[in-house]
Amino acid sequence: MIRVLIADDQALLRGSFRVLVDSAPDLEVVGEAGDGAEAAELAEQERPDVVLMDVRMPEMDGIEATRRICSSSATEGVHVLMLTTFDLDAYVYSALRAGASGFLLKDTPPAELLTAIRVVAAGGGLLAPPVMRRLIP
Repeated sequence: MIRVLIADDQALLRGSFRVLVDSAPDLEVVGEAGDGAEAAELAEQERPDVVLMDVRMPEMDGIEATRRICSSSATEGVHVLMLTTFDLDAYVYSALRAGASGFLLKDTPPAELLTAIRVVAAGGGLLAPPVMRRLIP
């Protein structure tokens, strides 16, 4: 079973991601966070396989939360998959430098998001196709 933590400041999106993730027989949601500080704390408590992390959140953004999760021995083995509405190269570079294993846009089809969670949980990395086309000519 792949354990997933969802971090997004919008309750409706968190709930939607929860329903989607919990619909897959091999995935389970182990927690939800409304900001980056809460995500970093829950990642340490729950030790999920994957954190679905929004970039822009109050208190602490997803990039800083990712940096904390990926650099802490308490969360070793926890992988972060960034999700955002904003297709900005600066976010991609910052997320990858912080240790994120993947970067997807929130308009990713549901089946592709579930596949991405599995890829990241297995130690792989991925980028949204539009991002990949820009970064690798």
